[in-house]
Amino acid sequence: MRIFHSCGHVLGGSLLIAGTSIGVGMLAMPIVTGQGGFIPAFVIYILCWLFMLSTGLLLLEVALQLPKDINFITMTKRMLGNWGKDTTWVVYLFLFITVMIAHVAGGGAVLNELIGTRLPEWAAIVLYVILFSPVVYLGTHSVDRLNLLLMAGVFATYLFFIIVSTKEINLNLLTYKNWGKAWFALPVLFTSFTYQVIIPTLVTYMNRDVRKLRLALIFGTTIPLLVYLIWEFFILGIIPVEGPNGLIEAREQGHNAVMPLVHFVNNRYLLWVSKIFAFFTLTASYIALSLAFVDFLSDGLKLKKTHLNKFYLCLLVFLPPTIITLVYPNLFLKALGYAGGISCAILFGLFPALMAWIGRYKHRYPKKNWLLPGGKFVLSLLILFFVFEFVIEIIDHF
Repeated sequence: MRIFHSCGHVLGGSLLIAGTSIGVGMLAMPIVTGQGGFIPAFVIYILCWLFMLSTGLLLLEVALQLPKDINFITMTKRMLGNWGKDTTWVVYLFLFITVMIAHVAGGGAVLNELIGTRLPEWAAIVLYVILFSPVVYLGTHSVDRLNLLLMAGVFATYLFFIIVSTKEINLNLLTYKNWGKAWFALPVLFTSFTYQVIIPTLVTYMNRDVRKLRLALIFGTTIPLLVYLIWEFFILGIIPVEGPNGLIEAREQGHNAVMPLVHFVNNRYLLWVSKIFAFFTLTASYIALSLAFVDFLSDGLKLKKTHLNKFYLCLLVFLPPTIITLVYPNLFLKALGYAGGISCAILFGLFPALMAWIGRYKHRYPKKNWLLPGGKFVLSLLILFFVFEFVIEIIDHF
């Protein structure tokens, strides 16, 4: 909190939103967007950013009309009734399990890359979980300390990768286009642009200052957009879409964005930095998510955090995703697709539009309090975009 306030409300809120968005999805986005090419990916990135910014403004609009210190569960109950609250619980659980599977699968693969693929796939997965689950058991203080180091590593390795890999780019690779396949990246992009869960907390931290909150949402969502587009430019400019070890093959094998680099980059320092960047990115979000899941279950199951109860809670958090990943080790991209295409799409795409509709046209919230202009037309467009993405998710997986 001291850091948050020292940065100023708008800057602190923007960084908090950006930090919530940037995570494991960054390693998947070039793989899922690659089959469409850079130019279609650029357009879809902008659309996803606009959509998630719009639903964030709607969620903020609803939160500001409700009492202080309200959470997402209470918001959906107030605006959508018991079915909304119950759906939120179920979808939240599904979101946690799918994203945890993606982290375990991706973390095991990256760890094996770092140690030179000397371990069997299952052993690398188990080792990754064993290495970091004790940190989560020790609690928030330990996670915060490790996360600070990991985020510093993410920042440093990202900058190094961008600077060193400039000479590796082949601009001809960026001219590839396939609009028909480009749209299948939407589910993973939804995961990567998700930040809305932090909005109720921001409302309290920023003293319900509407102007500053709106600016924080705009700046905070723009930071990940720029980071993602630069990352996309470099990865798609180095790795070809088609052919052996290309992006399409990487998607079929469930790999992350740095694994194919070994086949197209001769700079061993760059390869090492890209693997370390992937490790830092995955692990930073893995321990933060795991801690949040422990707290979620502790609150939902009404368990005090005694040493024994924390042990049981950690078993619930770490064991099921690990077992599923061991049985199906190539679930990295699929799990992220399910998380974004189903959970994030419903919770942070559909529900904000529905709640704003009810607030505006049933509860008659004053028009001066609307944070997103356009009325029913814009709300309908957002709902239609959700439907479009949901259909793509169904087609892609079934």
